Amino acid sequence: MAPGYLPESFERIEAAVAPLARRGVIPLGLGGDHSITLPELRALGKVHGPLAILQFDSHTDTWDTYFAGQKHSAGTAFRRGVEEGWIDARASIQAGMRGSLFTRSDVQQSVDLGYEVVTTDEMLDGGIETLAGRIREKFRGRKVFLSFDMDIVDPAFVPGVQTPEAGGPTAREILRLLRSLRGLNLVGADVVEMNPNYDAGQITALLAATVGAEILALIAAWRHDTRPS
Repeated sequence: MAPGYLPESFERIEAAVAPLARRGVIPLGLGGDHSITLPELRALGKVHGPLAILQFDSHTDTWDTYFAGQKHSAGTAFRRGVEEGWIDARASIQAGMRGSLFTRSDVQQSVDLGYEVVTTDEMLDGGIETLAGRIREKFRGRKVFLSFDMDIVDPAFVPGVQTPEAGGPTAREILRLLRSLRGLNLVGADVVEMNPNYDAGQITALLAATVGAEILALIAAWRHDTRPS
């Protein structure tokens, strides 16, 4: 990172991920805020083409500007990724969205871009297994980038996040969902928005590390299931 300099930091992140992507290495990024996803997608997109996104989050992060009109921030990555051609929004899902909303258009702006949006109420009322099946079907045959924002989880289980939102799934429910996604062809992933300054007893860090391990397990399972017999 170049602290305080976002464009320069983006350049460094992309430069670090690019040689891994070219060699077929599957990167797992650890944030940091959600702005890091865009340079990761730039590096991966130059190798794989437009990617399907599976975003677990309580916010859409598809605003046009954020923080005094800035085009690049934690709240704009999933709009810029579509505009730059790295994200195929119509092949993508944003799951876990809920209020408090910043504007009335928070969810609609993602729908307008082409994303399929699943709110927290839909996720929990419909059941974890139902959502897992919907995700597996959506991404069948697609190269997928999984972006996991820790604030999708209820803040009772993740106090150490930048923008907590009450009313989310439990740690057990979110891990159950991840473990139900075997069969995804992940070409990259990240776990973001964990802030140690706000954490209590490292319980957020523990869940973030566990989420990262589950993502690695999904990658290993895909390789096991698709290797030649």
